[in-house]
Amino acid sequence: MAAGSLFAFWAVSLLLIVVPGADWAFTISAGLRRSVLPAVAGLVAGYAAVTLVVAAGVGALVAGSPAILTALTLAGGAYLMWHGATTLAHPATPAGAADTPPGTGWTVFLQGVGVSGLNPKGLLIFLALLPQFTDPRGTWPVAAQIAVLGLAFMTTCALFYLCVGALTRTVLHARPAAARLTSRLSGAAMIAIGAALVLDHLLA
Repeated sequence: MAAGSLFAFWAVSLLLIVVPGADWAFTISAGLRRSVLPAVAGLVAGYAAVTLVVAAGVGALVAGSPAILTALTLAGGAYLMWHGATTLAHPATPAGAADTPPGTGWTVFLQGVGVSGLNPKGLLIFLALLPQFTDPRGTWPVAAQIAVLGLAFMTTCALFYLCVGALTRTVLHARPAAARLTSRLSGAAMIAIGAALVLDHLLA
């Protein structure tokens, strides 16, 4: 696989990752609850699942089936709106390690998987983006090339969102009022993004 293609894909991926969206909102909320690691691990696991789906060729099947795509869009949008409403109703406040209830890490991990893995736009972006940086005539199979590109995306995603979560925790830890406001804004953002996903698909 050509190093130039890998670097070009990484540059595009970085631009996509730094644009605020559902992943940002979720990571900020997790940072306030001191659950950055499981949150980011969940996001990465969700993108790993999407990468496997695309590499296996299932992504093209999903994108080409209106019924499956509609169901995925409605499920992903509803999940984001539900998670956003929960965050809005119960805003996070800076928590210490002793305040974190048992099982929270696993719950946050699964939420992260849902945020990235159930995002139909993420699937479509991967479906449109990954194949453009592969070489069907290369020595590596296309599926293996897609796996490498997905790994590059996931590594960049993990590093970036770990920084976002750590920065959130550091800046807002001693500011409970600002932390609650930020958490509410994150919840509202997830609701808006989820609603936009559903409306964009239904009105298209």
